[in-house]
Parts: sequence; C-alpha cells; structure tokens
Amino acid sequence: MVDFIFKDISSFDEDFFESDRSISFIGTGSLGGKASGLVSISDILRSEINTSDFQSIEICIPKMVVILTDVFDSFMQENNLYETALSDASDDMIALSFQKANLPFRILGVLRTFISGIHSPLAIRSSSLLEDSLSMPFAGIYGTKMTPNNQHDVDTRFRKLTEAIKYVYASTYFRAAKDYIHTTKYKTEDEKMAVIIQEIAGSRYEDRFYPEISGVARSYNYYPTGHSKPEDGVVNLALGLGKTIVDGGFSWSYSPEYPKSGPPFNSSDDMIKNTQTEFWAVNMGAPPEYDPVSETEYMVQKNLSYAEEDGTLRHLVSTYDVDSDRFWTGLSGNGPRVLNFAPVLVAESFPLNKLIKTVLHVCENAVKSPVEIEFAVTLSHDVQRFGFLQLRPVRVFEDATDNPAEEAAGDRIFISSGTVLGNGMIDNITDIVYADIPNPDAKISYQVASEVEMFNRKLVNENRPYLMIGYGRWGTSDPAAGIPVRWQQISGVKVIVEVSVRSANVEMSQGSHFFHNLTSFRVIYFSLPAGTEIIFDRCWLSNQIVVEEMKYTKHIRTKGKLLIKADGRTGRGEVLKPIEK
Repeated sequence: MVDFIFKDISSFDEDFFESDRSISFIGTGSLGGKASGLVSISDILRSEINTSDFQSIEICIPKMVVILTDVFDSFMQENNLYETALSDASDDMIALSFQKANLPFRILGVLRTFISGIHSPLAIRSSSLLEDSLSMPFAGIYGTKMTPNNQHDVDTRFRKLTEAIKYVYASTYFRAAKDYIHTTKYKTEDEKMAVIIQEIAGSRYEDRFYPEISGVARSYNYYPTGHSKPEDGVVNLALGLGKTIVDGGFSWSYSPEYPKSGPPFNSSDDMIKNTQTEFWAVNMGAPPEYDPVSETEYMVQKNLSYAEEDGTLRHLVSTYDVDSDRFWTGLSGNGPRVLNFAPVLVAESFPLNKLIKTVLHVCENAVKSPVEIEFAVTLSHDVQRFGFLQLRPVRVFEDATDNPAEEAAGDRIFISSGTVLGNGMIDNITDIVYADIPNPDAKISYQVASEVEMFNRKLVNENRPYLMIGYGRWGTSDPAAGIPVRWQQISGVKVIVEVSVRSANVEMSQGSHFFHNLTSFRVIYFSLPAGTEIIFDRCWLSNQIVVEEMKYTKHIRTKGKLLIKADGRTGRGEVLKPIEK
C-alpha cells in the first residue's frame, strides 16, 4: 500500500520531465524521513513565499524521484543479502556483495525510462525510515552518491544509476550505521531504505559541475556570538557542493539577524588561513578509475583558482589589500581571495539572507519546531535559483539548569568554560578518554581517532557513558586542526572537551552532520579557547586511575562520579571533581 502522505505526488511516468511536478515515486511503501520532509514542504514553499519579494529568483525543490521502501525489501530478500548485511563483514565486503546483486526486475524498466529522459548530474541520496526524525536524526550516517550522468549511451548512464542505488542500500549496513543504531532504541533490522534520485543544483564549468553557494541554515543557534541571540539562528555558506559544510570543513558562519558580521577572527591573517580554500564539484570530464563502492567516485576537490577561472568568485569573495590591511568586496586587485560572501551579504547583490530568513520562518511554522534546512544557489543564469534540498526538525532543550558559575566550588572545579554547547546536568560519569596531544598533527590525527574509536566500542559495550578530552577541533575534516572523528567513532560520549591549540577562535560549522548529532543526542560540548577565562586542572587528571593506555590516548577512571553542569542560556559550564570522602 502507498502511504497516505502521497496524496500530493504521483507515480513516475514519462510526462514527469515536462510537467511542473518536482517529486514523483517508484514502487510502494514509505518515502523515508528525508523525502517525507521535502514532500511536506514542497506545496508550502510555493504557497507561503511571496514571489514578488524575490523577482527573477526561482525557488524550487530540484526534480526528484523516490524509490520507496518496499523495493528495498524486495532487493534484500530476492538476493538473500540479510546474512551478509547483518554480519561483521567490512564495509567494502558488504558494498561489493550489494553491487553483485540485482535490483528487482519490476523497477528496471521504470529506471531506464527515467535515465533516458534526463541528462543532468544526479545525486542518489538515502531516505531511511529513521532518518531526519526529531529524536534520532541519523545525520550523515548513510551514503550519498553523485553521478555526472553525461555519458552518451543510455546503457552506461543506467548502469551508473543502478550502482549508485545499490551503494546507498549497502550503506544501511555499514559499520557507521550499525554503531549509530546501537546507541538508540532501535535495531539494525528495524531500518528500511528509500532512495532519492535528484537533479543536482548547479551549473557546468569546463569539467566541473557545482552550485555557486551551498548552505545550511538553522533557526536556533547554540553558539551565538556578538549581539546575536540563540533564537536568531545561524547560517553556514560554502562554494561548491555542500559536502564542505556537512563534513565540517571551513565555511562562512553568520547570524541571519547580523549578516554583515562574520565570525570573530583575531586578524586579517587569521581570516585568510581559516576560510574556505577548496571546493567540491561533480567530475564531468574523463571517467575516474572504476570504484562503485566509493562515495566520492565522481567527485573532485579543487582550489579557488579554478573557481576564479570559472567566473563564480565574483559573487562570493573579498580581496585582501596588504597596504591598507583591508578586505575589498569583490575581485579588486591581486591580493588573496577570501570567501566571506560579502557581495551577497554586505553589498546585497542577491537577496540571499532575506530569502533564507523567509524560508526558515515558513519551515518553522510548518514543522512547529526549530528547523535546519539545506539549500544550493545558482547565480550565473538569467533565472537565478534557490534549490531547497533538505528539511530537518531540530531539538531545542529549554530546561535550563542553574548558572554553574553561581555554584562553583573552588578546588572542586576540574574544567570551567564560558563557551559551552548544550544544557543540563550529568552525574553518572566516571570514565574519561583523553587524547593528550597538545599539537594536532595531520600525520597522527587519524590514528588518534582510531584509538578513540576502540575505547568507545569497549565503553559502549559495557554501558559506561564517558567524558572525552582532546586538543583542537573534534569532528573536523582537517586533521591538522584537531581530531577527525566521525560520530559513530564516539557514539557513547556524553561530554566533549575541546582544548584550543590556536589563538584563533574558529567557529564550529553548525551545518555539519557531526554537530547535528551532538545536539540531537544532548551531548554537552565544552570549548576551552585560548585567551579566555577557563580552568583545566591537568594535575588532578594525572592523579586518576589509568585503565588502559594506547600510543596517544588514555582511558582514565575517576575515583568517584563527576558532576557536569551546562547552562544553555549563558553558555557557561563546569565539570566538578568527585566529592572526597
């Protein structure tokens, strides 16, 4: 049976490409969480946004077809894949087994009709039953695969599409997904996967296809800066595909209420070093080495010089003038280009911020909760486009605890900071995972992440929540800036402490999947930035019990329960040592 939510969309047919419909489906069953969010908001975007406020801008959901969950069930059963999928086999082994399997015969003709009628690049994305729910968002856990879809023959385009679908199916059972589900009330067997096949928003430049702007906007901001308040929200912007943002790379962060105020960099040099210098695009050129089990098989990462040749930087950058120590909006002069989006946010050459605020407001009203949205913008055409890609509800916890600063107990303070994400009190932790590497190094950061993962697995199996301390940014995509853990590697953590190793106070990418999982699982995140009032009692930590020690990381057990407090209203928090008996 087709779900009741399908009343506004219809089954795919050849007329879809010529129609004004943006969403269609193949098969029976459920749309999954991600696709359901897009279906629920599609008509609202059209009816609630006053198009006269945004003339010459097309606000749309890029055309997409959803393969429903019953097709996934048939695929798994007909190919006897459950034994391999639910085993401890490696991700590569699972992915290869899925690639050797056959998609259900009943959808092959429909898929061939679809791929025969479309020649633009495609994103094949997950839309599982559990994905994007309010309590368990599964953000970034499952696979997405891009395909250029520009081969001359239909057979090749069809084969690449089916490989991508099977890759997304396989990602349901990758280690990341299994570890994540283990921390929830669900079982891996409970999950079912729908698949979204969607046009990629963007334009082609030589052998690259990408949007000028990708963005993630949240209507509630856990890390407000300057004059902004949590309810003012936060936006992260990047050039190229949104992988830069959701992987936690360098992006431009600002409050929609104060679009002309950027992140709090300490100097011009600091800004140049800590803004985006590379971007992701779909590879439209010579085919890469065949690798159907790689998520980035058809993606390329380029530096900004390519974007300047493409002519896309003129909308997005300022240029640094050494003599005046100033940034001039646009491509004026030969100084370093800085992706601060000043042409659209300061000069307002395109009403991006006004549009983001409008869309956030419409989505909040529809969902009845704070939201996170993903979008992509193309500017280099007569008709400029704002492509709406994803809608997630966001959990906001308002049960603020008392201000920890008022209860600080002198010598009992182990850690104290005025820059804390989260809210509430935790009093059942006696385990600490400590990565004692004061200077993050790209050569060893991945090994640190691997050691942390091993400790995490043991502690999760023993049902022991823990506090984690490390130097540099946790969850970064830059191994020279911190520890590049993925969420599944730290799934049992309840408190994270980030000790700064730079004078720079680089903003966390709040559009990252890592960040989304932190907030959804109510993990308290302490930032200990250099140059601010903080306490970190390393001497006390060194006197606790070392349970196990690896090359770079230690598992420490305290002699009593820690007391962790965080005040979401003030951003202050403390970790108090156990009471000595």
